[in-house]
Amino acid sequence: MLDFLPQEIFGFFLIFARMGAMVMMLPALGETSVPSRVRLFLALSISIIIYSLVKASVPVMPVSPIALGVLIFCETLVGLMMGLCIRLLVSALHIAGTVIAMQSGLAMAQAFDPSQGSQSSLVATFMTLLGVTLIFVTDLHHLMISAMYKSYSLFPIGGNIVIGGFAELVADTVSNSFKLGIQMASPIIVYAIVFNAGLGVISRLVPQLQVFFVAIPINIVMGFVILAVVISAAMTWYLDNVETSLRMFQ
Repeated sequence: MLDFLPQEIFGFFLIFARMGAMVMMLPALGETSVPSRVRLFLALSISIIIYSLVKASVPVMPVSPIALGVLIFCETLVGLMMGLCIRLLVSALHIAGTVIAMQSGLAMAQAFDPSQGSQSSLVATFMTLLGVTLIFVTDLHHLMISAMYKSYSLFPIGGNIVIGGFAELVADTVSNSFKLGIQMASPIIVYAIVFNAGLGVISRLVPQLQVFFVAIPINIVMGFVILAVVISAAMTWYLDNVETSLRMFQ
């Protein structure tokens, strides 16, 4: 009467292997600032829901322990790679914030960045936390959860893992994130080029003037002013790119 239990337990933990790996890697849902128990509970809850949806596609439990281990390893690998591709989207904000901090003279002001797990400039930390908050506010985390379910259509359980395709996807995501970060910081970059060129001219015309002491406060203030003006458009542009990237997994 209870012969079905081993297959049910096997199927659930097979789903949990992929979902758990994805939750631990996803931005917003898998941040290091989120307690481990909360992430574990979230992964278990999502696994229960998705298992009920993809139960028919779960293969029969292998008899060989080696085959069972390989199957679980492949599912974990798929979850890690998909979660990594989505997490790389957040790196655009870190790149933009770091460039802005360097150009506005705030690079030495450091704070702990939860998404990076290390010290980052204040501007980069602010933009990263703002981006994660806006992901929840605009319900983009729903697309992440939807991508978890759709992953079983893209990468069926027990199917072949195309490592080359994943490597190409990661490379494209990294290049696009870097390009997006530079584009978001482009107003500050243009300002910095003009400002520093002007300082060079002034230092040549008035050698007695201590350009450094005059320029630093002005540079910081102008950096904040330009950031306040462009932050709304930059974050809207970022969210549009995140949504477009997430829809590739739908």
